[in-house]
Amino acid sequence: MKITDIKVEKLQLKLHKSFKVSLGVIEHYDTVIVKVITDEGVSGVGESSPIEFVTGESVDTVAFVIKAVAKQLIGMDPLDIETIHHVMDRYITNNSSAKAGIDIALFDIKGKVMNAPLYKVLGGFSKQVETDITLSIAEPKEMAKAAKEKAESGFKILKIKAGIDPEKDIEAIRLIREAVGSNIKIRMDANQGWAIADAVMVMKAVEKFGVQAVEQPRPYWDIDGIAQIRSKVNIKVMVDESVFSPVDAIKVVKKEAADIINIKLMKSGGIYKAEQINAIAQAAGLTCMVGCMLESRIGIAAGAHFVASKKNILDADLDGFMFCQECEGISGGFEIEGGTMTLSDKPGIGVNVNM
Repeated sequence: MKITDIKVEKLQLKLHKSFKVSLGVIEHYDTVIVKVITDEGVSGVGESSPIEFVTGESVDTVAFVIKAVAKQLIGMDPLDIETIHHVMDRYITNNSSAKAGIDIALFDIKGKVMNAPLYKVLGGFSKQVETDITLSIAEPKEMAKAAKEKAESGFKILKIKAGIDPEKDIEAIRLIREAVGSNIKIRMDANQGWAIADAVMVMKAVEKFGVQAVEQPRPYWDIDGIAQIRSKVNIKVMVDESVFSPVDAIKVVKKEAADIINIKLMKSGGIYKAEQINAIAQAAGLTCMVGCMLESRIGIAAGAHFVASKKNILDADLDGFMFCQECEGISGGFEIEGGTMTLSDKPGIGVNVNM
């Protein structure tokens, strides 16, 4: 089997409403759909969903890079995934979401060739995933109201965006816990927004409200600062933007900076290196979560298959598609009720694309 072509198509995801995090306000979102075609009639679909302030890419750079890399991959066996990653990394550094789109399409092909859903190809631990739902930054009372609505609609885990105003962050958590009761799990995500002293203060203040974990309290580069925070608090610390690669994961482990690593396929360059990050974490006694950007069902399905396949991935933040209107021509991959995602048993990632 040989790769004969790699096609890209830009797609704008329309949000139901704007979304606010400490790094900015998102009004709409652009993504890139990737299709890898072979000479045996089997094709795979993937997605490259960049965020400039996270991956340093745009849809334009992603499309350009994929088209350039494609010239190096034509004629290669799509099942030689390790070799293909070696070729991509040698040809161009970084550009993780561009590489992720190709990687996901290759794993989709692998599942189709094996006639098995991807979660079984990758490990087969489960076929269901419990995702959280994220609440963007707003006034604390508004956030509490939104949290209650999400809990009543069946979500068991809430992820609360924070990182702009520490006092309001504390008040929001207090009101949210009051609104949803004690049975709903709560996580916080500061998106690199706190000073060290503020992070410690907030985390100590919200501990009594049963916060499960706090994500990325400091800028991605400040591993020492994150480790310092972790040494002073009882709540689990999660890193996100600090870990793009297996090398980054090793740095975090050596510094004892985290309890949990948030793996995103768009940061890791796809499933191939995401598996390596999870293996490093597991060997070091850390657990993992799989998160997402704002993505269509393609990227979300790939992430969900990865979560379901691995025992060490205990948490999922795969709600990105819920903030977007459904894309015409993209369906399947999973069904969702409340926060429970049940994966398709169709071969590969199980997503139907007619665009």
